[in-house]
Amino acid sequence: MKVLVIGSGGREHTLVWKLAQSPRVSKIYTAPGNGGTGRIACNVNINVEDGQAIVNFVEREKIDLTIVGPELPLVNGIVDEFEAKGLKVFGPSKYAAQLEGSKVFAKEVMDRCKVPTARFKIFDKALNARRYVQLTGAPIVIKADGLAQGKGVIVAKTVKEAQDAIDSIMEKRIFGNAGNRVVIEECLDGEEVSIMALTDGETVVPLASSQDHKRVYDNDEGPNTGGMGAYSPAPVVDEKLMNEVLNRIIMPVIKGMKEEGMPYKGVLYAGIMITEQGPQVLEFNVRFGDPETQVVLPRLKNDVIDVIDAVIDGRLDRVKLDWDTRASVCIVLASGGYPGTYEKGKEISGIDEVEETEDVMVFHAGTKLDPPQADRGGGKMQDESHPSLLTDGGRVLGITALGKDLRSAIDRAYKAVGKVRFEGMHFRKDIGRKALERERGECRLCAG
Repeated sequence: MKVLVIGSGGREHTLVWKLAQSPRVSKIYTAPGNGGTGRIACNVNINVEDGQAIVNFVEREKIDLTIVGPELPLVNGIVDEFEAKGLKVFGPSKYAAQLEGSKVFAKEVMDRCKVPTARFKIFDKALNARRYVQLTGAPIVIKADGLAQGKGVIVAKTVKEAQDAIDSIMEKRIFGNAGNRVVIEECLDGEEVSIMALTDGETVVPLASSQDHKRVYDNDEGPNTGGMGAYSPAPVVDEKLMNEVLNRIIMPVIKGMKEEGMPYKGVLYAGIMITEQGPQVLEFNVRFGDPETQVVLPRLKNDVIDVIDAVIDGRLDRVKLDWDTRASVCIVLASGGYPGTYEKGKEISGIDEVEETEDVMVFHAGTKLDPPQADRGGGKMQDESHPSLLTDGGRVLGITALGKDLRSAIDRAYKAVGKVRFEGMHFRKDIGRKALERERGECRLCAG
């Protein structure tokens, strides 16, 4: 079968890598893809926001299945466009995707479904929001309602920081229409963890647990990023906690949305804060996490096509996921200046040597080939050319390693990182440390 993966990040490269292992897949396309997907699939220069162009391509090329990676096309309603044409697609509908597309929508759903989350208020006027902050005090969290490329959540430590955040979002409009409304909520203390689950609208099957590292610098310092690394499994998520998250958070939302006539199909990702009062929802995402996917999918033994088919066809109750018992760690290599301004076009070296290392994978995010690749025929090299690999984004590469335990996976990943070079490259040097401390009984609850 022919498969199209929409997106261009590390998540999408990981999906392509996993799809290439399926005997059911004959050809893979990525739109628009990156330098890594271009080595094992055929990159197609289509903007992820141009739903009609993607539909036209799928119809013309007779694509059998489309997997949507990033949130924006889901929130824009690409699944609805596909289903209206009778095309097979993996992801939630436009209405259901509001769980990520609107912080207000998500909070209202959680409120109706009695899902544990931070206390909150919604404001559409900056003056009222500022008055509320003045009365409530800090620390406090200010969230732009709409999509803001992962930058719309501001944890204000002082009232002034909160007031400045409200002004930036609602008055200066730094996130455009995403700042028409804000959610202001209490600041939760605890440890943050990512729980992703597959659902066909009825059955819920959790994926292996993982933990992300949002801050750009070691010790969780500096501004938030899209994610600087991850590991799986997360020691903080034992069987009891997983069951509590499923029963009190994931399943009530899936059941509630079905009862309200908006069934949810695809991946539901819950960002959870483990507090002294139990797990509480920080946010929902409506797609695979990035970089969580880079540590979860390498541990999945099932054919990913079989799993995705079961979700789309409503047969998830017949699927049992089989996991590699080894640990997985991903270290993100970023461009100099990220998450602020950065330069592109820096040549990358050392990848070939890393890819020859057993149990180490290189997942590309912000990369491109120069010159661009020819059609690789879904993973089978048709020539021996080796174009230059250049940086083309903030998060450039994810180096993922498997190990018998977390310590060995971390060591293997960082050893591989030491072989990669590009100008301005930076990365966190403490990925997984929190998990090791927990295993030694040293970990204290800390802000995510």
